Amino acid sequence: MTVPALNVQPLDTGTTFRSQVYHALKQAITEMDIYDHDREIRLDERQLSDKLGVSRTPIREALTLLEQEGFIRLQPRRGIFVVRKTKTEVIEMIQVWAALESMAARMAAEHAPAAEIHKLWDLFGSFEQRSPKDHVSEYSDANIAFHKSIIQLSGSKLIQDVTDNLFIHMRAIRKLTIGQEDRAERSIHDHRAIIKALEVRDADLAERLVREHTMGLAAHVEKHCDFLE
Repeated sequence: MTVPALNVQPLDTGTTFRSQVYHALKQAITEMDIYDHDREIRLDERQLSDKLGVSRTPIREALTLLEQEGFIRLQPRRGIFVVRKTKTEVIEMIQVWAALESMAARMAAEHAPAAEIHKLWDLFGSFEQRSPKDHVSEYSDANIAFHKSIIQLSGSKLIQDVTDNLFIHMRAIRKLTIGQEDRAERSIHDHRAIIKALEVRDADLAERLVREHTMGLAAHVEKHCDFLE
C-alpha cells in the first residue's frame, strides 16, 4: 500500500518562516492517514524545503517544535518520522479524549448558544435519506467534524488546546474504523441522541452519552486493531 504524501503548499514569505512552516507541517501531518498502512511515514528536509519554498533552517526549527509536541521523532542517521502510537497508547489516548469530550459536552449543554447546538444537525442532513455505510468517506468527515464541534461548543480553550495534540491520532483512528462492522450506523444513532441531549440542556445525559460513545471506540480498537502492535 502506498504511503501517503505530505500535502503542503508554498508559503507566504511575508511572515515568520518558522511559524509558517510549523503550522503548515502540523496541519499536513494532522490530515494524514497514518494508520491505514503498515509502513512508517518518513519526512525529507530537502523535499519539504522545495515544497514550502523556504530554506532548510526554518524547516529544522519547525521540526524541533513538532518533535517536542510528539508529532514526529528525529532519529540520527535514519531520518524524520511521523509518530505512530501502539495499540495500548491509542486506547489510552481515546480514554483521555473521552474524558475531555464528555466534559466539553456537559459545558456545551450548560452554556452553548442554542443556535450553535442546532447547527450540529447540519453535519448529518445529507444522511437522512442515505445510509452512512454506503458513503463511508463522506460520513467519516462529518463524524470527525461532529467531535471537533463538541469540543468547540464547550467554550474551553484549554480543552481545545489539549485535544488538538491528540487529534492527529483520533482523526486517523476514527477514519480507519468508521467503516468497520456497523460502526457508521451506530455512530449516527449516537450522534443524534447526543444532539437531542444538548438541545434539552441535559448536561448529565450529554456527558454520559459522549463518554460511552467514545469508549465504544476504545473497545473496538482493543478487539479489532491488533495491527497497531
